[in-house]
Formats: sequence, C-alpha cells, structure tokens
Amino acid sequence: MADSPREGKLARSLDFTQLVDMASESVGGQVLFATDDFFAPAENLIKSDSPSFREHEYTEFGKWMDGWETRRKRIPGHDWCIIKLGIQGIIRGFDVDISYFMGDYAPRMSIQAANLEEDKQPEIPQRGVRMGAAATPEEFEAVAELKSDDWNYLVPMTELKPGKPASSHNYFAVNSQERWSHIRLNIFPDGGIARLRVYGMGQKDWTATDPKEPFDLVAIAYGGTCVGYSNAHFGHPNNMIGVGKARSMADGWETARRLDRPPVLENDENGVLLVPGSEWAVFRLAHPGVITQIEIDTTYFKGNSPDSCKLDGCILTTQEEEDMIKQKWELPGQKWKPLLPVTKLLADQSHLFHSLTLELQDVITHARLTIAPDGGVSRLRLKGFPSSICLLRPRERPTMRFSVKVGFRANL
Repeated sequence: MADSPREGKLARSLDFTQLVDMASESVGGQVLFATDDFFAPAENLIKSDSPSFREHEYTEFGKWMDGWETRRKRIPGHDWCIIKLGIQGIIRGFDVDISYFMGDYAPRMSIQAANLEEDKQPEIPQRGVRMGAAATPEEFEAVAELKSDDWNYLVPMTELKPGKPASSHNYFAVNSQERWSHIRLNIFPDGGIARLRVYGMGQKDWTATDPKEPFDLVAIAYGGTCVGYSNAHFGHPNNMIGVGKARSMADGWETARRLDRPPVLENDENGVLLVPGSEWAVFRLAHPGVITQIEIDTTYFKGNSPDSCKLDGCILTTQEEEDMIKQKWELPGQKWKPLLPVTKLLADQSHLFHSLTLELQDVITHARLTIAPDGGVSRLRLKGFPSSICLLRPRERPTMRFSVKVGFRANL
C-alpha cells in the first residue's frame, strides 16, 4: 500500500453537510468489496437513515450492530472496503460516524479516491449476503485490478474520536476540485463504523453529451444544487432534485405551515388562493442552459401540497451568487425572468409543462421555485439544453405562455 500522508485533522466547518451524500444507497451508491463483514456488512455504511441500536439483539455471529463491523483481526494487514459513488463528482467532505460502536469502533481510518471510467472497470463478483463472511481469494483477485492501493488520499490515516453513544460524528473537509467515482475506506486495523457520508456535488462531462438531447439541468447528479431557501422545516429543497422518483414525503421539500395565512381562506377567479405569503427555494443549475420543459411533482403530498407555484430564472455570476447568499436572496425583481406563471397545483400529482415559445427563452444559470402559501414538493425537473452562451445584457421579453400536461388547465 502507498505511504499515507501525515496524520489528518478533523474539519471545523460543517457547511459541506448541507450537500448531497454521494455514496448513499438512496442515490445508487454501492459497496463493491469489503475484506470482512463478520459482525455487520459494509452495506450498512451507506444506508440513508441514521444508525440505530438494539440493546438486547444478537445474531448467530454476535451483537447486532447497525454499521460495518469486522472481526477482531488475527492475521497481518488491516480491513478496507470500496464504494462506488451513486453520484460522481466533487467531494467536499466526509462524516465518519461511529455512533453506538463504543467498545468496537475502528481506532483509525483513511480514505482514498479514484475516478474510473465506466467501460474500463473490471467485473467484481456480486456480494450477496455477507454477514459472517470474509472476502474470498477470487474477490481479492478481481478487486486487485482496480489498484486501489495507489488511489489518491483525500483523508490520511487519522484517529477517530468517540462522542456520545448515539452521536459520534467525525468530520473531514476535502480540498479537491477533481471528479471522483469510487472511494476506498481503510480502517486500522479492524472494528466498526456506523455510517460513511460522502458530501459533495455531482459533476457531468458536458462535452460528451448529445446537443440535440434535453437534460435535467437542475439534477443533483449532474451538479445542480440549492443555494438558498426560505424554509425547510420538514425536508431540504435539495431533495427535490434528487435521483429517481421520490420514495416518500421525507424525500421531498416540505415547509412549516405559514403563520400569516388568513383565518378564513378565499380564492380568485382562477381558483388560486388569496394568501399574503409564500416560500421559495433557489437552485444553481448544473450547467447554464435554456429550459424547455418543467416538471413539478407533488407525489405523496396528499394533504400538504402547495396551492400554487411559479418558477423564475436569472443569470448570475459566481460573485453575484455569493453576494445573494449573504443578502439571503434579496435579488432585484427585474433580474428574474418568468419561466412559469402562477399556476394551480394538485395534490399527489406530477405536473408537466411545455413552453410554447422556445425562441423567446434565454439562457439561465439559476432558477427560483416559489410555492404558496406553503407545503411540500417531491421533485423538480428542469429539462432543457446546456449552453455556453449567457446573455448578460437586459432586454424586454414578451410574457411567456405554457401548455400543461395534467388533469387541469394552467393559468395562461
């Protein structure tokens, strides 16, 4: 194994924990290999939920633990596993969580990473049920082709610190702009880790895309991310741009009920509620582009979907975005371009909108979804065409018109 850099340090800033967990099973993360899974399999590392503890539960191999736990090593070497990231891109930080492993946690660990081309990866045997097992010679031979000993170190060998039994997080910031597809978690020499969170941003190779094929330009897997929001009491807006369809209400953006809603509600002639307040979320697109199709999905939100929504877009430089974050997105109104007018929404329904005036749409870098008065949205998809052309000068634009595919008519 390549020499590890000097002893690492824990991260002080936890800003990266607001980013997506790129290794989570919920976004397609996958354990490809582990040296040993005797007490608990490595697949537990990438569970989307928090670790739990069952005080009196035992398996045929020993105490039931919600994490990856190897046997007490009695042979030379140390344990390690390889995880294929579900979202491949830039890693900003790690959370190595050893909650509940008070007497069995791994005392030290390190993390390496590589960016492997999909069509050049060796075929590694399927893992199947692993509890009570160790890697076979055939599995070691197959994984050796990855040459993971030589992968780059993102976290050098570092001592892990236990905390409270139910909350023992070890955070590590990463200063790298490279794209990564796989990580190798080393533990020294053995022991248990409850969860491994790999926080970062997706990154897509846009040069290899078909210019005639529309893409979801806000998708978190491609690099889209939420850069501001008004309220996220029950669920972060980043959930809306997650991978695949929502699995439940917990897999969407949901706000608290607004306290300024009127005692008695009324609506206008189009059936839209007359309420004073709204909630919003702003997203930086994965790539500047022209939006041609909008999907707003309220699936699972049956009694708490928004009454209506609207969508706006704008062009911002990196510096302007930083300024807006500091100002909590008090962006001048003229900066926003209407992409979707105020539109009535249905509960537990996918709403698909198509532009009728493609030639009038401009390239945008950011999008703002506004819902009224409050509620939850499971998915937001903004399909369109990436563009390297940004029109930075203001000009007059006619009002946009949209058609909608759903069981009601949009406001025109």
